[in-house]
Amino acid sequence: MSSAYHPGLHRFSLVLLACTFLLLIAGALVTSNDAALAVPDWPLSYGTLTPPMVGGIFYEHSHRVIAAGIGFLTIILAVWTWLAESRRWVRWLALAALGAVILQGVLGGLTVLLNLHYGMPIAHACLAQIFFGAVMGMALFTSRWWISDQPSVPDSGSPSIHSFALFNAATVFLQVILGAGFRHKSIPIWPHILGAFLVAATVTWTALTLRHRFGNVREMKLARILINSVFGVQFLLGIAAWASRLVTADAPQPMPAMVALTVIHTVTGALTFACSLLVVMLCYRLVPRSSEAAMVSTRTEAAIS
Repeated sequence: MSSAYHPGLHRFSLVLLACTFLLLIAGALVTSNDAALAVPDWPLSYGTLTPPMVGGIFYEHSHRVIAAGIGFLTIILAVWTWLAESRRWVRWLALAALGAVILQGVLGGLTVLLNLHYGMPIAHACLAQIFFGAVMGMALFTSRWWISDQPSVPDSGSPSIHSFALFNAATVFLQVILGAGFRHKSIPIWPHILGAFLVAATVTWTALTLRHRFGNVREMKLARILINSVFGVQFLLGIAAWASRLVTADAPQPMPAMVALTVIHTVTGALTFACSLLVVMLCYRLVPRSSEAAMVSTRTEAAIS
């Protein structure tokens, strides 16, 4: 790769990634505790920056404070990347992440002001996953491994591994949408259940393809094991979270066990989507697309002749 490695930028991206994961947990706690409307105004909380941190206000205001911090860190990341990074597409990704976090804040505010109507909570939840994936991409693209020269791995199969990986990521994101729809009481549970089996099929299919075609490639092997493991845990957590909802259905307020299982299930879903994006990124980094492979082959033949 032609870009220089900037260790400070890479480490800062990792810090932002960890903070974004914390924000996902905070957001899941808001929804699981039915605290989305605990604070009726925005951007302030009851007209102040320091409302009484009691009941649902604690979850909602804490979520806002963490989100504001993430926004500030993303501004730093965008400026730093634009000044230090020579790859134009990485600079634009950093700006896209900044745009996403700004839009995410606006969607969060509209969710409150519009009283959870017009699909705002679902859009807010799904954009959070996209932002998490973008920050993960920044952390990977600024790493020493990505910038260093890596040997290309041929792919003679059909469909291409890129198609497998993209279809898998799209299926996982569809399941994210269905999960958000159920959590925010917009759709019943059965589409999400069907989606879980669809994701199980696509993850398994993609993992088997990775094993068959790239079994000796260390990065592909690690990615395959990672997405299989995370999704396996996620599937079991989904069963446990749904069972906890059934058991506590008559409770006057969300019970701690149900809240804990639902939050863990939600954030593990985010990790599953991130893993699916990681597979896509690795495929595009290590495996030349058909046109690129043909070009390399032509150049090699010309050099030999």
